[in-house]
Amino acid sequence: MSSVVESLPHRRVRLGSIEPAAVAVLKRLDPVIVIACLFASQGAFSQPLTPAIGYLALVVFIISSPLLGRFDLPHAEPHGESPFSRFPSACSRVLVRWGAIVAALLFIAFVFNVVERFSREVMLTWFVITPVALCLAQALRLRASWFAAHEPAERYIIVGVNDVGLELARRLPAKGFSGYFDFRSPDRISPLLQADKFAGHCRNLADHVRTHTIGRVYIALPLANVPRLSELINALRDTTASVYFVPDAFAFDLIQGRFAEVNGMPVLSVCETPFHGTDAVLKRLMDVALGGCALLLALPVIVLIAVGVKLSSRGPVFFRQRRYGLNGEEITVYKFRSMTVCEDGAVVTQATARDHRVTAIGRFIRRTSLDELPQLFNVLQGTMSLVGPRPHAVAHNEKYRRLINGYMVRHKVRPGITGLAQVHGLRGETETVEKMAERVRYDLEYLRNWSPWLDIRILIKSLRVVCSDYKNAY
Repeated sequence: MSSVVESLPHRRVRLGSIEPAAVAVLKRLDPVIVIACLFASQGAFSQPLTPAIGYLALVVFIISSPLLGRFDLPHAEPHGESPFSRFPSACSRVLVRWGAIVAALLFIAFVFNVVERFSREVMLTWFVITPVALCLAQALRLRASWFAAHEPAERYIIVGVNDVGLELARRLPAKGFSGYFDFRSPDRISPLLQADKFAGHCRNLADHVRTHTIGRVYIALPLANVPRLSELINALRDTTASVYFVPDAFAFDLIQGRFAEVNGMPVLSVCETPFHGTDAVLKRLMDVALGGCALLLALPVIVLIAVGVKLSSRGPVFFRQRRYGLNGEEITVYKFRSMTVCEDGAVVTQATARDHRVTAIGRFIRRTSLDELPQLFNVLQGTMSLVGPRPHAVAHNEKYRRLINGYMVRHKVRPGITGLAQVHGLRGETETVEKMAERVRYDLEYLRNWSPWLDIRILIKSLRVVCSDYKNAY
């Protein structure tokens, strides 16, 4: 045991890809193409490189990396369909995403009043040639993936007839698959496995690999029997096959599941925030830009509501309530006061239909969600986001965290003014634990699947919900 421990510091695991080199490089070129087109447009009109262009290139790279760097290349279909048939849809996605980037840049330039610092001819040329270059890059990707799919397939086998092994076979190309190996006999393995897919017992694995020129071996066995796994891997060292261990990462309920490395040691993210690196910067930029614009547009309405609240009943204009924010830290959330009380103690009673505590103007601003407008200050302050799980009162958090599994995971991100649960009809009172559990389910789904496009879709749908759905807001 001591020799193993002593050798660990000298072992390293690096994250990488097993894709063909050309495909791997082409999949990550889009942000570079965008910046190259910017500098090319600048050079075409003999414009000097200024600090403003440098800042623009940095902002564009930050915005375009998550938006344009997430295309999955289609594989050739089993029935001979060429991936080039998907070129029109791929180009349409490029155009839509580039349009969103341009809109964001124009908005930022307008807000910060920097339009005059850039040549109009350069910007227009850049806006036009960039989508053309991106579509050409997409065509190169499709061509590279087509060649990769039609090259002589490297033969591979999967060790382990279990959920992980079966799912791995579904995700790998069928071309080159030489069957399953397992430590069990055929009569004890999954009835879902076709007889002709079982290639043999693991005791014969190394001989089979040598005899049939197998290029890759995927080991999808659990770690319960390490000596047996070590024996298997040692036997495969007498072959030229590449050996991959596939851990059962799906045994957990993953929130932003991903592999990472800590100074050469692999770690599996089981529960993590989606906002790391450029994603965190992009999320904050969207909050500041869109939140600032919304606050400017809503300022006259905010003033009118403030006057109405003050005249309608005695008490403060704003209602401040303690809630849990990012990482479960307490924050102060602002709302227009819509009730005759300002509850923020150990017990907070949720508003109900025809609640006598709600004022006349309070009923209107609650139904239209205008009472949430002061939370735009929270967004600019950095304690909230435009989109995210809705913050609950501290008293409700302490109650439901004991009743609903995973409740506190929703605090891995900043709380939002609106969220995925709210646009699915879960607004207003949650009078049962089941309703709150359903809201939490949508919150965790948001964490699993976050993207800038999901935020934009939620914001658009929220506007429709506010304008049409009054039954759950009171």
